[in-house]
Amino acid sequence: MAAAMRALFVFLLPVLLLTSSRLAGGSPPPDPVSCTLDGTSDCTVTNTYGSFPDRTICRAANATFPTTEAELVAAVASAAAARRKVKVATSHSHSFPKLACPGGRDGTIVSTARLNRTVAVDVSRRLLTVESGMLLRDLVKVAADAGLALPHSPYWYGLTVGGMLATGAHGSSLWGKGSAVHEYVVGIRIVTPAPASQGFAVVRELNAGDPDLDAVKVSLGVLGVISQVTFELQPQFKRSVKFVTRDDKDMPAQLAVWGSLHEFGDVAWLPRQGKAIYREDNRVATSTPGNGLNNYLGFRAQPTLGLLTARVAEERLEENGTDIARCLAARLPAVTFELQAYGFTNDGVFFTGYPVVGFQHRIQASGTCINGGDDALLSACTWDPRIRGPFFYQSGFSVAMSKVPAFVADMQRLRDLDPRAFCGIDAKLGVLMRYVKASSAYLGKVEDSLDFDVTYYRSYSEGVPRAHADVYDELEQMALRKYGAVPHWGKNRNFAFDGAIAKYPKAAEFQKVKDRYDPEGIFSSEWSDQVLGIKGSPNVVGAGCAIEGLCVCSDDSHCAPEQGYFCRPGKVYTDARVCRFERTRFVDEL
Repeated sequence: MAAAMRALFVFLLPVLLLTSSRLAGGSPPPDPVSCTLDGTSDCTVTNTYGSFPDRTICRAANATFPTTEAELVAAVASAAAARRKVKVATSHSHSFPKLACPGGRDGTIVSTARLNRTVAVDVSRRLLTVESGMLLRDLVKVAADAGLALPHSPYWYGLTVGGMLATGAHGSSLWGKGSAVHEYVVGIRIVTPAPASQGFAVVRELNAGDPDLDAVKVSLGVLGVISQVTFELQPQFKRSVKFVTRDDKDMPAQLAVWGSLHEFGDVAWLPRQGKAIYREDNRVATSTPGNGLNNYLGFRAQPTLGLLTARVAEERLEENGTDIARCLAARLPAVTFELQAYGFTNDGVFFTGYPVVGFQHRIQASGTCINGGDDALLSACTWDPRIRGPFFYQSGFSVAMSKVPAFVADMQRLRDLDPRAFCGIDAKLGVLMRYVKASSAYLGKVEDSLDFDVTYYRSYSEGVPRAHADVYDELEQMALRKYGAVPHWGKNRNFAFDGAIAKYPKAAEFQKVKDRYDPEGIFSSEWSDQVLGIKGSPNVVGAGCAIEGLCVCSDDSHCAPEQGYFCRPGKVYTDARVCRFERTRFVDEL
């Protein structure tokens, strides 16, 4: 116990250092595309975390970095003429799955990092056209400078316009058109392969009313490369934000109505602590006093030494600590974030109390860790793969609103069987729940839904189990299988996508557009074919596959029997199959 407490202290100290950091920006994350030789050949591509769910390295023969639409057309034409596979990479590549992996070694990576300019602003019609590589950070600023606002977006502003559309990224709202970014798209220019008679590549221009727009605005990157996007925006407005922490006993009933009460409302659940953090967030008149700013603590640059130390302590707790020690450590992040108002300030510097009132572009998203210059990695984003800092999985799935109360009640029942098993979720600031409205997009949300985001520990070593991984996996399988949830296209491990496409009634319509735009499958890969149900399964079945989330176990060998983890039914959702630690059986077999 003394050793566990020492590890706990070591863990708490860097957490305090991290959350009190006032760094404006650290070393920006590395480019996910890396090439040898002349900088464009013999390339690899990864995500911003430095690892795909299956831990493989994706390779490509070459990469291009177009700066104009004409250069983009030329890049696609060159690949199509040579029948090479093509995948698009963004400047930060925040998708967990292998969306940017062309497969094999002979493909081409097209990076949109340099396609990041404003094309046109029409203030009278409230239209803004930008290139697809523009960051959300810059999009909301350009809109604000014109007196306009994108009404909804994800909370992290390091995403690109094209990346948000490819994965159906969203904020939280059931009001109006809802929280998905693609709902505000009224025009797209996309470069697709073409016959030799048309120069092997063409630009297709889609506008509101074109049925193909419902395929392209959530595309998984399999239709071509988006060049430009036109948004229909709203007049600039202000928001009033307040966080309220309550007991979670009535959470199933509260979640059913919270989205209708608050335009930007969300909820974070701390299961071990039995608390729910409700975000009361609504638009207010622009005359309302306040110049608040959202500079979320978790998205600030952090001292690298603190990140390294925190990870070492987390590993010690994960591998050798007790449940009590892990649960004690898990309490501090939530307390510290709450005391510092999660990074919100009333004037951009100080927090003086709720509500925090500010203009939309200062409230809707943040991510200052990408804003600084290179400081020789003295500080960085928390997840920077160049340092051995925090390393994690992130799962995201959306449950239809009609099923939310029952699903949440089941989650609470699972928690009540062993509350300490959920301390790992508390340590990552809980389960974030955001509202998403039904969409006309073929691969958008089918019904009004509540999206659940769960972040949890991942080992740097392949095949190493996590403490209480069985409850996390049961929770996900319960959502996906019992309650018919759909996985977030840009998050999750492999097993979450198995059979997912069957949950989209208009998947066949999407496939028809895909066949017209890219009949040779230039923009398809083994991964995308598996996810879209065209060929094969995203599951990778073999020894230890369930430990890595590459499969749902059906045999003990899919877990880690040599470490005491065996394939067992779920405790609440008994149809689940999870890897559970059984100390007695392990000792007996030895």
